[in-house]
Amino acid sequence: MDQGTNESSRTILGVRFFAGTVGEAVDRMLRGGLLVVPAAPALKDLPTHPNYRQAILSADIAIPDSAFMVLAWNLLEGDDLRRVSGLEYLRTLLDQADVRAPGKTLWVMAGERSSRRNLAWLQKQGIDVPRPYVYLAPMYGSQIDDTVVLERIERLQPAHVIVTIGGGNQERLGLYLRQCLSFLPGIHCIGAAIAFLSGDQVRIPMWADRMYLGWLFRVLDDPKRFIPRYWEARVLFSLMHEHRSKLPPLIEVSQVQVQYEVT
Repeated sequence: MDQGTNESSRTILGVRFFAGTVGEAVDRMLRGGLLVVPAAPALKDLPTHPNYRQAILSADIAIPDSAFMVLAWNLLEGDDLRRVSGLEYLRTLLDQADVRAPGKTLWVMAGERSSRRNLAWLQKQGIDVPRPYVYLAPMYGSQIDDTVVLERIERLQPAHVIVTIGGGNQERLGLYLRQCLSFLPGIHCIGAAIAFLSGDQVRIPMWADRMYLGWLFRVLDDPKRFIPRYWEARVLFSLMHEHRSKLPPLIEVSQVQVQYEVT
């Protein structure tokens, strides 16, 4: 068993990925900390986006939700790493009384439309979210300095903060909150997972998620958006082939414009 492999984690591209069960990940996060769910299209940017890189490396738990990354790792290393689904993680998290109770969880939403759909779905699951516990995130630039959400969280003192904005932004916001808050809630950066349940994006059945087919549902629903995104993610394989468990060196890219998607 090499330096990138042990019973409870795998170090892939310098990132320590959780290798336990979904239930174990949720139990750990009920004690607080930062959880991230890195997607392949964002992971390929580890060498060129220092703020995203720092956020991923600083997380308490990174779950291996990317089917592409898991399959590539197992092929390259002859390993049997199991994917930990972000969708299943969210479903399990929302079963916890500590998360479901009004006033226990603050939700960071991508916008008004997403908020309406997500809150309607949550209400159908018996989860009532008081209005002050919904924060509509602004469009973040390369640096995050959101004192409004900090003040809101400090005032309300939720046990959990669930971030549902796009990959790249959510991890950086999660780290910002972890560094700046006076206490440590569970900060769950689950991105589009709730959108697959609420209908804000294409609905992905659990059987398709278990069979690593979530990406196909997204491509069929919006090919113009997702075919280029997943095609660009192919770079991740060569990055993993070259560096395996080691963190790729940081490449300075002049005047990089950091423009991440919202969900």
